[in-house]
Order: sequence, then structure tokens, then C-alpha cells
Amino acid sequence: MDDRRILTTSEKTEQFIIHFVLAVFTLGAILPFILLLASSLSNEQSIVTSGYTFWPRSWSTYAYEYLFIANGKAILRSYLITMFITVFGTGLSLLITPMIAYALSRKDYKRAALVSFFVFFSIIFSGGIVPSYTMWTRLFNVKNTIWALVFPNLLTNGFLIMIVKNFFSANIHPSIIEAAKIDGAGEWRIYYRIAMPLSLPILATVGLMIGLGYWNDWVNGLYYITNTSLYSLQVFLSSILLNAHAMASMGGAAAATMTLPATTVRMAIAVIGVVPILVLYPFFQKYFVKGIVLGGVKE
Repeated sequence: MDDRRILTTSEKTEQFIIHFVLAVFTLGAILPFILLLASSLSNEQSIVTSGYTFWPRSWSTYAYEYLFIANGKAILRSYLITMFITVFGTGLSLLITPMIAYALSRKDYKRAALVSFFVFFSIIFSGGIVPSYTMWTRLFNVKNTIWALVFPNLLTNGFLIMIVKNFFSANIHPSIIEAAKIDGAGEWRIYYRIAMPLSLPILATVGLMIGLGYWNDWVNGLYYITNTSLYSLQVFLSSILLNAHAMASMGGAAAATMTLPATTVRMAIAVIGVVPILVLYPFFQKYFVKGIVLGGVKE
């Protein structure tokens, strides 16, 4: 027997409007990627003369050949560097951020208000670029080291701490902690055996945010890295693009001996940078949505 309720006309209209709006937003998110990929596989001249299209008028892989034939080893090295700093930095941040957030979520922590003030203060105010650069280069000596891509401005931030704190406050009742203490569990055991297993959705969400930050970061490489062998993917691809534009603007003999696909190279660079994230994101999507909803709710 079919127990499904027959929708009224107003409900059908409401569902149609909702589905239509979601479809429009979906197309708004997907179409730019299609245009990006199609442009990277187009002939440079066809883009210059006819503009961008969702289907290449003249197919060409010259942009990717230009990138990988001339810079294949360097791109592979920058990929490995970016993967290392993304995995290591995300893992280290997921070790530090929940610790701070868990302590702030505990109502029996006497200094929670003071520490929360400093965390919230760091969200609103910053010391600035020059003091930060001076601190990291002269005090911590991270310039031209792999750690310059891990620690400055990316390891953790107040916004993520507050999200995780709200999650802990809303989902770990004090009675659970009291019961664990009665059974003889210490603070570290409560944290690792109770708090952490219950926080997988928010950890996946925060981990995805942090990982995206590391993967897309080029500011730290611009500020602290001058050794090209330590370039991350984003910094290296940016340098390729700048070199291509510089050579194209030189004219003369350089322009006569080679044709630089400046537009299609720019699109190919974007594709190379975004594809790994597009592949991994579906595996974290359900945790991302659940973690954002739960972590954004306050009691």
C-alpha cells in the first residue's frame, strides 16, 4: 500500500520554485568550471578572435604541453611540496585547534572567558604584514624553509576554534564528562575517548577548510620563499604565468621564435590547481554540511 501523501497545488508550486532556484545555483557553480576546462583546451587564436565558449571551436592541448614539457619536473616537485604542507599542516592544525576549542567549551575551565577574549580578538585585529614578516623571519627564522609554508597564518585561527567550540558545547553534555570522571577517566582520556570520536563531523569540516587554505595558499610563498626549489604549486604556477606574460610583452626575437598561449595557459594553470580539490571534495561533503550546521549552532 502506497502511504505517500498527495501534494496540494501550492506544495507542488513551492517544490518547483525550490528546485528551480537550486538548479540555477547549481548551474552557476558548474558552468564556470566547464568554461574553464573548455578554454584551457582551446586554441589561443580562437579565444582571441571569437572569445570564450563552453565548447572549444578549435581543440588544442598546447597550453598543457607548454606547462608540462618545459616545466614537468618542477610542477611535479611543487605538487609534492603542496601535498606535504597540506597533509602535514592540516594534521597539525587538527591536533591543536580541537584542544583549544575543547578547553574553551568546558564550563568548569576558570580562564575560559579570558582565553576566549584573546581568540576573538585575533579574529578582529591583526598585527599587520610587516610585524608578522619580521617575527617569522628574524625570530623564528622560517624564511626559505618548508616551515614557512606551514606555520604563518595557516596553522589555526580564531574562527575555526569558535566553530569547534560551539560543536563541543552543543554535542557533549557535561553529564557525560561527569560520568566518565566517576568511572575514573582523566582529562586526556575523556578528550581522546569521548570528545574526539563524537567530533568527527566538525573535524572533517574544519579539516577541509584548513586543507583548502594550505592548497590554495600563495601568500606565504610570496613573502617567505625565494628559493624556487621550495615553491608550492600555486606559487610556481603563478611564476609561470608571470614569466609567460613577460616574455609575450618583450616582442622582437622572443615573440618571433615562439607563440606563448597566455590566455589558455592561465586557464590550464587554474585547472591544474583545482582538479585535486574537486576530486576529494565529494568524499567530505556530507561531513562538511553536517559539521557546519552543528558547529554554527549555539546554546
